[in-house]
Amino acid sequence: MNIVVCIKQVPDVSDVRINPETHTLIREGVPSIINPFDMYAIEEGIRLRERFGGKVTVLTMGPPQAEAALRDAVSMGADDAVLLSDRAFAGSDTLATSYTLSMAIRKFGSLDVVICGKQAIDGDTAQVGPEIAENLQWGFAAYVRKIEDIADGSIRLERLMDDGYDILNVRLPAVITVVKEINRPRLPSLKGKMQAKKMAIPVWTAEQIGADPERVGLKGSPTKVWKIFTPEFKRKGERIEGEPRAQVDRLISEIRRLGIV
Repeated sequence: MNIVVCIKQVPDVSDVRINPETHTLIREGVPSIINPFDMYAIEEGIRLRERFGGKVTVLTMGPPQAEAALRDAVSMGADDAVLLSDRAFAGSDTLATSYTLSMAIRKFGSLDVVICGKQAIDGDTAQVGPEIAENLQWGFAAYVRKIEDIADGSIRLERLMDDGYDILNVRLPAVITVVKEINRPRLPSLKGKMQAKKMAIPVWTAEQIGADPERVGLKGSPTKVWKIFTPEFKRKGERIEGEPRAQVDRLISEIRRLGIV
């Protein structure tokens, strides 16, 4: 079984800063991590390989430093990794990103499953996974919480819903996005860290994957981010003192004045 796991390197949300003049994220000096939901995708890819055999390749698109995320994935147990990096990819929205990833996936040749985390914590769109499936014209399932079996050319799985779960049979090849309920990601092993450190990770450009220049980067992005800003919190409080009864009367009066009830 040949499996590709798509991951994304994102800023650590505990240390996100915004340039007040350009209104863009300050990435210099800000630690980056693998998108947390993608950790479950990596783990599930490794578990499928352990159950059914095959190979797990991790794929990401980003600047050269995104290579670090790939090495982290290899240290967990992935077999191989590929970085998509080209100035032509800069400014890609979800449509251009999914197109680029799908062109790279085609370059791998025969595949069975592509796994993604349900969404990225920096954009929270949850659009790239289904858009990859649409570009490839493959079967798709979102919010997968359990993979029961893979047999007879299809994958049987449970899809998490608001009121329970659905059981689906999806024909292979397929793209799935997984939720955190699916597993618990393993820690990197010493052997895995050594392998990741030594691994030569290929870098594929737009030309190498045969991408249409009009469909990548800013040219291929119908949506644009004009401004990013930190919301201003304008809060003011008032301390109500006095006897309990007087406090209650004052509180009720303020609630009515504000029209809350």
